[in-house]
Amino acid sequence: MSHVFSRATIHPLRACVVLALVVCAAFVMPAIFAAAAPSASTVEVNITKFAFAPKEIAIAPGTKIVWTNHDETPHTVTSNDKSFASKGLDTDDKFEHTFASEGDFTYYCTVHPFMTGVVHVHKQ
Repeated sequence: MSHVFSRATIHPLRACVVLALVVCAAFVMPAIFAAAAPSASTVEVNITKFAFAPKEIAIAPGTKIVWTNHDETPHTVTSNDKSFASKGLDTDDKFEHTFASEGDFTYYCTVHPFMTGVVHVHKQ
């Protein structure tokens, strides 16, 4: 006994297939884009013994730097071009800044101006 699909049975079947494809795409597409997107990284800079460590660092655009004060004395992190500036950081306080554009960013502690550092932001 052969079964012949009529136009009435094919149309709902086609609708189910299309719906299934749309649902699958809704779950798969975000995963594809998430896998293709570059992940932003985080770099730690320590403030210890009245110095930034490392004093000089090279990163890619989109990288976040987190400075942590490990001294018993308050410090700040302030760029020479005023593109970023922290409040006074007490012991174990953190300050973070994400570098979106390329360039060389020098910074210092406003409380102790002899404390300096440089962030080199370039595509790697």
